[in-house]
Amino acid sequence: MPSIPLALYAHFPWCVRKCPYCDFNSHTLRGEVPEDAYIDALLRDLDWELAQAPEARPLCSIFFGGGTPSLFSGRALARLLDAIAARLSCAPDVEITLEANPGTADAQNFADYRKAGVNRLSIGVQSLNPFHLEALGRIHGPDEAHRAVDYARRAGFDNINLDLMFALPRQTLEQARADVDGVCALAPEHVSYYHLTLEPNTEFHRHPPPVPDSDLACAMLEQGQQLLAQRGYAQYEVSAYARPGRPARHNLNYWEFGDYLGIGAGAHGKRTVAGRGVVRHAKHKHPKSYLDAAGTPAALQENKAVAAADLPFEFAMNALRLNQGFPLALYEERTGQDRAVLRNPLGRAQAQGLLDVQGERVRPTALGRAHLNALLTLFLP
Repeated sequence: MPSIPLALYAHFPWCVRKCPYCDFNSHTLRGEVPEDAYIDALLRDLDWELAQAPEARPLCSIFFGGGTPSLFSGRALARLLDAIAARLSCAPDVEITLEANPGTADAQNFADYRKAGVNRLSIGVQSLNPFHLEALGRIHGPDEAHRAVDYARRAGFDNINLDLMFALPRQTLEQARADVDGVCALAPEHVSYYHLTLEPNTEFHRHPPPVPDSDLACAMLEQGQQLLAQRGYAQYEVSAYARPGRPARHNLNYWEFGDYLGIGAGAHGKRTVAGRGVVRHAKHKHPKSYLDAAGTPAALQENKAVAAADLPFEFAMNALRLNQGFPLALYEERTGQDRAVLRNPLGRAQAQGLLDVQGERVRPTALGRAHLNALLTLFLP
């Protein structure tokens, strides 16, 4: 399906310290970052991916996520980007994002990232309150967050996302408001505003901190949505808010069921392959196992085609996160299935007031967005 866009995700698995709420594939760094060895492994991984199914499609976006990619030097990222460009074509306006921790922000590295071709930074601020940053186990304080944004602007970045959480341990409504006000004062182009959740296999799940109840958390969300809207940030996805023309194109590709190559320890990928349909894979999570196996089939932890019966749910799980929903033609294009397979779940969702279907466009209602999990269960086989 050549019309399906293609992106690339590269995972960097190390952090200075594992945050107690984090359920991503991140590992506390012991010693020096093995920069050269890991870049070598990423390129072996990419070469193996392309050997399985060569790609003529240009990359619409590249995302360096983690973990903490900003532990790597600008030199290492430049080498990786040059090697990617030698293997794959890129769209003229390709979006290249790097996640950065304010605690590892470095003015020279930020300048080197920009020179290497990174054109979007996603900075994990999470809060601007020192008490809450300490409770979250972050390695930075408010000053470092402000400094990171300043470094980014001085380096020439004009597309910055700031991550901000709410419903933090012992957080009040007034403190949540102060965080939103503080982040907006930094004038990013994009804000990710999301609820702290106590995920399984995290320290916070094993030892839960005192967090706001559901009513207070809901009030924080509504307050944040109003404040962001007043400051020119339009909500376009469950937790994503952007100034005009600045949505995260890489994430939009996920939500619109596009394809993406996944390289790195624990990275996930999705490709639409002739004869197999939608294929998902995941790489081994542990950095040492990945380093040893990268570029061979042994690096795969999962590699399976999505069953036809599961495609409605898989598609809805992504597309219905978007406020604007999706056109029915997109479902047909991205899954290869006729829209008729959606007739029953769409009818049930409409009857429950969770979806609005107008002609070609399917949108979650305000009720549907508030009860997204209930809405998605209607698409299960």
